Amino acid sequence: MAWSRIARGSQLSQSLSRIVSEGGAAPTPAASTLRNAAALGHRAPRTTSSSFHSLASAALADKCGAAAAHLHPHHHHPTRGISTTPAKLLPASAAESLPAEPSDATAASSALPDLGPTKPGEKPRVVVLGTGWASCRFLKDVDTAAYDVVCVSPRNHMVFTPLLASTCVGTLEFRSVVEPVSRIQPALATRPGSYFFLATCTGVDARKREVYCTVADGEGLPGAGPYRFRVAYDKLVIASGAEPLTFGIKGVEENAIFLREVNQAQQIRRKLLTNLMLSENPGLPEEEKKRLLHCVVVGGGPTGVEFSGELSDFIMRDVRDRYSHVKDYVKVTLIEANEILSSFDVGLQDYATRHLSKYGVKLVKGVVKEVLPKEIVLSDDTRVPYGLLVWSTGVGPSEFVKSLNLPKSPGGRIGIDEYLRVPSVEDVFALGDCAGFLESTGKPVLPALAQVAEREGKYLAQLLKKVAAQNAGKAHCLSKNADLGEPFVYKHIGSMASVGGYKALVDLREKKDARGFSMAGFISWFVWRSAYLTRVVSWRNRFYVAVNWTTTFVFGRDNTRIG
Repeated sequence: MAWSRIARGSQLSQSLSRIVSEGGAAPTPAASTLRNAAALGHRAPRTTSSSFHSLASAALADKCGAAAAHLHPHHHHPTRGISTTPAKLLPASAAESLPAEPSDATAASSALPDLGPTKPGEKPRVVVLGTGWASCRFLKDVDTAAYDVVCVSPRNHMVFTPLLASTCVGTLEFRSVVEPVSRIQPALATRPGSYFFLATCTGVDARKREVYCTVADGEGLPGAGPYRFRVAYDKLVIASGAEPLTFGIKGVEENAIFLREVNQAQQIRRKLLTNLMLSENPGLPEEEKKRLLHCVVVGGGPTGVEFSGELSDFIMRDVRDRYSHVKDYVKVTLIEANEILSSFDVGLQDYATRHLSKYGVKLVKGVVKEVLPKEIVLSDDTRVPYGLLVWSTGVGPSEFVKSLNLPKSPGGRIGIDEYLRVPSVEDVFALGDCAGFLESTGKPVLPALAQVAEREGKYLAQLLKKVAAQNAGKAHCLSKNADLGEPFVYKHIGSMASVGGYKALVDLREKKDARGFSMAGFISWFVWRSAYLTRVVSWRNRFYVAVNWTTTFVFGRDNTRIG
């Protein structure tokens, strides 16, 4: 783990060193004036912000014209020259006064190392926050001939979440469901003006067009504690995702494990195998064995149901052969306040209920009141002991999204219009689970689904390509009357879920109350696997997934506990 943190620190240090070492484009009068104003800003920091604002307005035509020239196919692309102040990351203690939403923090922010504003003659810069479904689809399709791209995220990969539950029990290996962001968009690793920064965005200043980032795990970097830096943008894409909903229930975050990230799947797998091995120790009371081997899943959505199905498969096909001494103690309970798979057809819900019950999953209808270290307390005061608790009750806005001074849609997401723009600020877009249509658009907030996020990412990449064709890629250059084409329209193509035992559900209705084709059984399971195999991001991962499935079918799941 220490080596991993050092490697991440080295990666960020190398990125910043590359920023310092690269040369710059030939200066224009506007750029020279801006540099002079920056120099004066060190002596008079209180007036820097207003000076830059007026100078930026004066240089606007110069910047937009330079962006147009840069899009010419025979134009020479100069190596990006980016200033840093200073040329190293700063410990958090030196920038404690920097707020999450900076307003009058000119003096504090000027001390931070930065990736400064783009200069006339350089490509406009798109800053992307996050590496989820929406951001990675945008990164894949963005026109890197027209834009430089900077991605900021605490992880350097995308997770193929529909298959994440399969990694918890060894059906798939963890590397089969992740794709490095530099493979999705090679420009991040190869182009001089494009970068990936392993950091968390903590604030956005729409007036200065800057995002503020923190490297929380800074081992391997100079100094102590978290490091902070800032990145200027011409266009900002907020796709930071969402966080699991706990509904304020006491003890959930401390005792339950969520299932959204690879490290969480690893934690579930480790806990499951540890409990199986500990339960075989001599002298353990019967009640303690039952508790250790009781797996409880809270939430009857697709993730909870698929994980319950994978778990029942693991118990029926692998645990009974390899842990025969304790096989009769292993139980799975699925707790849901309403009906499981509520977005699916009623017939499919009934099928899933019957199938899971047949395969040993106990379905409990109830509401969790409190989570204790070894048991759950339901609203009727029923106590449910557990050895493994997986919490999957949906997602909601993250603390970062809540902290942003931006309009919010119903439910607390960042409010957007029909073109995925944040209307109250210029050159800012939001998409994925962190964004929702404003009430003024007359559109409902879309569900937090992978296919929604992916479709939005694809649409925004095409929209920004049209913007670049109109020479409006730079900051301040996109007019309100610009031709953006058709607004975003989402059309649901259906839902699928595996329930274990080579059975799955396929619901191809566009809406819950609409008519459409749906089916369940083995053929649905084959369709489910085929569809996800083709949707895995790269051919490399498709090969991994196919090999893992074949290996599991022939030799069974791997039950090695590592770590």
